[in-house]
Amino acid sequence: MNLVDSCGWLEYFADSSYADSYAPAIEDTGALIIPTICILKVFKRVLEQRGEDAALQIVAVMHQGQVVDLSAGIALRAAKVGSEMKLPLADSVILATAQAYGALIWTQDAHFKDVEGVKYIDKT
Repeated sequence: MNLVDSCGWLEYFADSSYADSYAPAIEDTGALIIPTICILKVFKRVLEQRGEDAALQIVAVMHQGQVVDLSAGIALRAAKVGSEMKLPLADSVILATAQAYGALIWTQDAHFKDVEGVKYIDKT
């Protein structure tokens, strides 16, 4: 299973120089989980930059994978790993969700650079 962090979705949809790095995970929809926190973050950013129609179209594409709601169990695990690793809330939820589903996180987020179960894509 794969979980693409919000930054990866944004790079992919912007067709940036990093888009191809995320394409294998995003395009393998049968092995893709999407935490609702990623939908929130991506929708908000695209809404602010390109408007509601573009944001809704992107969210529709994100729904091709398996959307994972924030359950009480994932929330508690997120609180624990977030506290232990000093992670921001969204990153805690992403990590806990990936752990719950045995998914590999694809990200450029430096908070995840040395975390097990992460495919870190360096921005340099």
